[in-house]
Amino acid sequence: MKKALKILLLLVFVISLSACAKNNTQETKQEETKKEDSNKVEIKKEEKKEENFSERKGTLTTNVDLSKYEKGKSVKLWLPIPQDSEYQKITNVKVDLDEAHAKQQQTTDKLGNKMLYVEWDKEATDRKVSLSFDADRKEIKRGELAEKEDQAKKDELKEFLQPNSMMPVDGKVKELADKITEGKTTDLDKVKAIYEWTIANMNRDESVKGCGTGEVEKLLDHPQGKCTDIHSVFVSLCRAAGVPAREIFGVRMSKKPSDDETKGQHCWSEFYLQGHGWVKADPGDVLKAVLKQKLDKSDEKTKELADYYWGGMDSLRVALTTGRDLVLEPKQDDKPLNNFGYPYAEVEGKALDYYNPADFEYNIKFEEAK
Repeated sequence: MKKALKILLLLVFVISLSACAKNNTQETKQEETKKEDSNKVEIKKEEKKEENFSERKGTLTTNVDLSKYEKGKSVKLWLPIPQDSEYQKITNVKVDLDEAHAKQQQTTDKLGNKMLYVEWDKEATDRKVSLSFDADRKEIKRGELAEKEDQAKKDELKEFLQPNSMMPVDGKVKELADKITEGKTTDLDKVKAIYEWTIANMNRDESVKGCGTGEVEKLLDHPQGKCTDIHSVFVSLCRAAGVPAREIFGVRMSKKPSDDETKGQHCWSEFYLQGHGWVKADPGDVLKAVLKQKLDKSDEKTKELADYYWGGMDSLRVALTTGRDLVLEPKQDDKPLNNFGYPYAEVEGKALDYYNPADFEYNIKFEEAK
């Protein structure tokens, strides 16, 4: 009898353990299902959030304070002002400035870049100015890139085939361009080959100051840098291959409702496709994603980004200026600007270092449109 009772108790214990294990398994499955459902919800939320950025609206404000320089010094400032384009609408350009000891004017240089020029007289001690504007930027989605011979238009764009101090189009640049585009007969095929070569052979280097200088010959020996470096190589190779191309310098618009964009400068490229017009390309943002997201260049995500930025572009940016070796309006006293993607100022005819806040105090703030 005792033996039968022991067996019965043991059987009850085993059944209880089995039931607990089953309950735990069911609970685990329920938790996993909840997590999967939660992840799906989060993914949907993220997708919905990204959809909202097919158009980005907001206000960008640049605040400059050059009051640290003592009374009696000549102080001048130039700030880029964006302009309307097919995908960009700029409104409510405002300047906040005490004009008791300052004069301001909005000017345009020979390349069509618009800017605010401020000059303080030698009695000034307060040298603060704010420039703000509202930007409405639309995402660009690549359509059909159909090329049609238009040599007359191409001849009008000869300036976008020329070299500059940082971007030669002869020598080893020309040799490399010929090698990359060998066997390609159309401008579109040539530029696509250069685009793919740039992504495959260049890398983003976070140690580079600012956006980089874009000194192409050095970059061909050490193909790494930031956006200006990457796009200078891309544009130089396009020009060397006989395709008009240019860099666009701008500033980011954050995904956040409010953000500091003082270090949000970015540049990208455009090439001219005959019979179509200017086409966007941003291998720089592809390579930034490779670095930041720890992607391999052979990953599907990298390929998707490369395809997106070939003719397409996000809305989270504002185009400011174009050109290299720039002479501003009115003309600056120091040497020509490598580019005009940052605020530029001179004290006693010498350029301030816009990378050094101790010399050049400014910030750029973004506020999402309400």
